[in-house]
Amino acid sequence: MPPPSDLGPVVRPRPVPALLAAAERYLRVAADAAQSADAATRSHLDDGRCVGWYGPPTIGWRVAIDAERADAPVPPTLADRFGTADFWARWTRAECCCKLADVPVALWWRRYGLGTPAGGAVVWRTLRVADLVVTVGFASGPGFASGPGFASDPGTASEPRIALPTGRGHSCL
Repeated sequence: MPPPSDLGPVVRPRPVPALLAAAERYLRVAADAAQSADAATRSHLDDGRCVGWYGPPTIGWRVAIDAERADAPVPPTLADRFGTADFWARWTRAECCCKLADVPVALWWRRYGLGTPAGGAVVWRTLRVADLVVTVGFASGPGFASGPGFASDPGTASEPRIALPTGRGHSCL
C-alpha cells in the first residue's frame, strides 16, 4: 500500500504543497554541519555531510528533514526487522515523523514500524538529491501522535522524549 502522502490527492492548505513540490530548490548538501548552520533544519549524514532546509517560514507548520546515503547498506538487524525494499525512503519518512511528533524512533517502531500515520497529520515528499534519499515533512497544529508513550505532555510520556528546538525544526534524533 502506498504511503498516505507524497503529494497525494488530499487538498492541503498552501503554501506547504508548493514547498514540497519545489523541495529540490530548498535543500542544500554541505560538506559539514558548520556550512549549514543557518538552515531552518538539518540532517547529518554518516560521512560528515549535512543536508539543510532553506525554505521560507511556514506559519503554523513545523518542518523536519531526514537524509541518508542511497547506497548505504541496510544494517542487518534493521533489514531483518523491516526488510530492505525501499528501506531508506521508508526510514527517512519515519524519522521525519518522529521529529515532527517529538517521539523517539524506538517508540515509533513499536507503533508504526517504518510506516507513517494515516489521516494527513503529516505531509511529506521523499526524493533523490545526488546520492541521497531525502524526506521533507511538515506537520501543523499540536503533536499528532497519541496513545501510550505518545502523550502531548512530556511529563505524561512513558519514556523519555526529545524536545524540538523552538522555531527551528529539529536536526537529528
